[in-house]
Amino acid sequence: MDNISRIHAQDVDITIRAVGGEDYISLTDMARHESSRPAEVIRRWLRNSDTIQFLTAWESISNPDFNESAAAAIQAKSGRNVFGLSSAEWVDQTHAIGIRAERGRSGGTYAHKDIAFAFASWISPEFHLFIIKDYQRLKAAEQQRSGIEWHARRELAKTNYRLHTDAVKDTLQSRDLPKWRERLAYASEADVINLAVFGQKASEWKSTHEGWKGNMRDYASVRDLVILQNIEALSAMFIQQGYDKARRYEMLKREADRQREKLADDVPAMERLRAIIESTETIQGQIENTSDSDEGNPV
Repeated sequence: MDNISRIHAQDVDITIRAVGGEDYISLTDMARHESSRPAEVIRRWLRNSDTIQFLTAWESISNPDFNESAAAAIQAKSGRNVFGLSSAEWVDQTHAIGIRAERGRSGGTYAHKDIAFAFASWISPEFHLFIIKDYQRLKAAEQQRSGIEWHARRELAKTNYRLHTDAVKDTLQSRDLPKWRERLAYASEADVINLAVFGQKASEWKSTHEGWKGNMRDYASVRDLVILQNIEALSAMFIQQGYDKARRYEMLKREADRQREKLADDVPAMERLRAIIESTETIQGQIENTSDSDEGNPV
């Protein structure tokens, strides 16, 4: 499912869809700044020779399947009084990817942010600046939120990992194992959990994500981190109860799948967790600021 967010510019709410890691902005929403008939505004923009030239340049750089000969034929006709072009016709004839149609709720004509910014500039320079400013605000907020979530996820994972490794350590202390065997046991137990929650070992994830910093737990969603916490706690309990690895994996996998199914549609719960994380971070910052100010005051 695409991630949807919104920006606001000059009394117009504008939808953004994240598609394949790229932001596509609603031209339909943007065109409402100009007219109550946004489809006509988009068609007028597509009639311009400069627009076709810009779209052709963008697609040539970004799209290996772009039909340049079809674009050249359209370019030759553009600007004439009888020339007309819809976004669907542009996509169908040239195999363009920079513009796309979306159906259903929040549907309409969307364009890659590079193209959407050019469309905003065509509407008006002032509107263009408002779009850029609010888009930058959105990206800064997302970056801040991602940082908070990342630190919260890591702290949750670290706490439960300590519980888990303590259970392994208690079991190993009853055996006379050399250090390298202990390290192998720890890694192996971690892989039991990784397989149950993520469906792959840490080494398998690294082999398919070369150059990525950290490990797969750093990139886990809030939902997966919630499941990971519970599975790590269960694993520690199962180790203390003496279950072998095969049996533990079977029980942990079944429980992880059950929790994932339960949480799949529980968006409000995930949003509440995110809100708790953010409010905790805010309170912590306020406490730190108060402590800093108290240090300079006599008691």
